Amino acid sequence: MLVKNLYLGFKFAFSYFSILPVKLSNSDDLSTKSILASMLLFFPLVGVVLGSLAVGLFFTIESLSWYGAVVSAIFYMVLYGFLHTEAVLDVVDAIYASHSGKDSYEVIKDSTIGAMGMLWAFGYVLVKVSGIVFLFMHSAFLEFISIVVISRLTLLALFYTQTFRSSFATQLKESFNFKYLVASFTLFTLLGLSFIGLKFLLLITMGLLIAFSLVKFLNVKLGFINGDVLGTILESVEILLMILVALLWL
Repeated sequence: MLVKNLYLGFKFAFSYFSILPVKLSNSDDLSTKSILASMLLFFPLVGVVLGSLAVGLFFTIESLSWYGAVVSAIFYMVLYGFLHTEAVLDVVDAIYASHSGKDSYEVIKDSTIGAMGMLWAFGYVLVKVSGIVFLFMHSAFLEFISIVVISRLTLLALFYTQTFRSSFATQLKESFNFKYLVASFTLFTLLGLSFIGLKFLLLITMGLLIAFSLVKFLNVKLGFINGDVLGTILESVEILLMILVALLWL
């Protein structure tokens, strides 16, 4: 049963957090705590796979130089369906709506798009694509994969520590436990140290500082934390860590 739940959690993670073709059976009960916990456990692995696919594409079209890097960067974001980028749009709209006394939660759940949200989301995409292109053009492939793993590890820490105004996020939190959190951090930190050395420790420390600072700020501004807030934090952590790598090592 444990192996089956781990396998279902593995498939659920890739089905939910990416557009990769993963087949799930209608008879699978994905709402059980063990499966949801496994889903989060494998969340950083989703980053490894998506990041590796983007790097692989760049190797294939490297002859296109910076244009190939742009295509590969956008390909990475396409692989997760711009899921986290869409969250930026919703969060920004909610923040600006709160300035005029509107209910932030109602705005963030509204399907309409505001001008400020669109502009901020476009800015995020532009800066993120530029950051990935910069890393690829400097052959910082392992650093890139480390960043996309760390951004997802920081969300695991938030799932374990924060309270959510979202039924699904709350369900994930209640399913996740300290054992899974430690297992995920230990495994991916050891892998990170093996590939890029002590730089990984600095990056994961900075990633956690950024994530907890942002979740505190957004909780104050909005009055709640939900999946959109977490998606915005993931995008922000990746962008800021790319800037950090560029400043310190490239």
